[in-house]
Amino acid sequence: MTSFKICFASSELAPFAKTGGLADISAALGRYLHDAGHEVRVFLPLYSSIDHSTLELRPVDAVRDVPLTLGGREFRFSIYRAEIGGPAVHFVHCPALYNRPGLYTTGGDEHLRFILLSRAIIESCQRMAWAPQIFHCNDWHTALIPLYLRTIYGWDRLFADSRTLLTVHNVGYQGIFAASILSDTGLGDSAHLLHQDDLAAGRINFLKTGLLYADALTTVSPTHAEEIQTDAYGMGLQDILRARSSSLAGILNGVDYAEWDPRTDRHLRYHYSPGNLAGKEKNKQVLLQSLGLPYDRQTPVVGLISRLMLQKGIDLLVQVLPELLGQRDLRFVALGSGEPDYEGFLGALQRRYPRQACFYRGFHTPLAHLIEAGSDLFLMPSLYEPCGLNQMYSLRYGTVPIVRRTGGLADTVEMFEPRTGTGTGIVFEDYDAAALRWALNVALDLFNDRRRWRRLQRNGMAQDFSWQRQGARYLEVYRKLCGVRAEVGMAEV
Repeated sequence: MTSFKICFASSELAPFAKTGGLADISAALGRYLHDAGHEVRVFLPLYSSIDHSTLELRPVDAVRDVPLTLGGREFRFSIYRAEIGGPAVHFVHCPALYNRPGLYTTGGDEHLRFILLSRAIIESCQRMAWAPQIFHCNDWHTALIPLYLRTIYGWDRLFADSRTLLTVHNVGYQGIFAASILSDTGLGDSAHLLHQDDLAAGRINFLKTGLLYADALTTVSPTHAEEIQTDAYGMGLQDILRARSSSLAGILNGVDYAEWDPRTDRHLRYHYSPGNLAGKEKNKQVLLQSLGLPYDRQTPVVGLISRLMLQKGIDLLVQVLPELLGQRDLRFVALGSGEPDYEGFLGALQRRYPRQACFYRGFHTPLAHLIEAGSDLFLMPSLYEPCGLNQMYSLRYGTVPIVRRTGGLADTVEMFEPRTGTGTGIVFEDYDAAALRWALNVALDLFNDRRRWRRLQRNGMAQDFSWQRQGARYLEVYRKLCGVRAEVGMAEV
């Protein structure tokens, strides 16, 4: 088996820095690649919000107090390495840019934070005399690396055989900045390689630049790879994605079953399996009692864990849930944060139906696991969903997902057919309140048919979305890349 040297560049890595699925995927895929025998070095910023007490950070002598000038301003960075029982994690330490309350900001120097990350990663490889075969870049935060390797660092033969892969986790976040930052990029005479129509319009788009110059592209589900080439889902990048369709692959995210499995979940008081679901009912009772809601075995619990934003379909819940709680016997538990209006809606829902609904604002890892284990149904009515992880967690936990047919939800959940007993969840097509209302009522009615309900639960629990299956697809892309390098440039777009 070919062993690869892989530089994995990300702005997030669980459990150290996380706002969403990118952190989980970076951790799980990096661990899979490491366990498969590849040399993986993960790079991310050393944000001040990271709890250093959980880490044994060791300075990398070759990369200490390195000066880097961006737009006439000098920054200094160092690399600290941590061994966490998997791939080596390399933290980019630059207090001037990463000593902030959150991972991301709306400040005027946000572009500098990720320009420096991209260049610091390459310069660290240089100083460590380490030649990755693959630079695996993730989202807009590291999307300038492919162009930097071809321009500023194109002289260095250390990277002569390096190839670049850009994974798009959410095409809705692109890293768009005013063209006035051009000097900060350091591209100088190579600035003509940026998208010229964008420059003329007064902007620089980091993700678009990565799409133009990465040797290969992936996104996080096969259906989403097709969707983002359409006008409806491409977020303005569909023309470039269509032009590069032969270099674009949709690879479904995997699930870390060491972390998400009801048979072993360290956050659960009661474990269970497809052959013995008694523990699931006990977790349901624990969940409701911990949230101050009355428990009744015959009353289904509907769970939601989500960022509260339009993409996640929360506006549909606003239209459907109050009516449903008034008409049907159910419990509703929600965990998340986001848009103030949506937080306000869920808070008001709890006040209106104090014995039926509970909203926990923020994020709480043990509660997230308990919601997955203790709910009967799980809601993901997304407007779009590149992949999604919670529907796959729900399947493993025997918690029936209710999803809209889009992106990774379409690739992972199959509509249950009562006549044949096939399928793993409830799937609706149209993005409107009527469709969600239909799906919820179908699910609630099915809950009362215990024989079919058990079949549906066990169908879901039998699914395998492990990284052992999904990670192998990335290795296929790496092998192809190291065989033939794509030649992509502005003339093709």
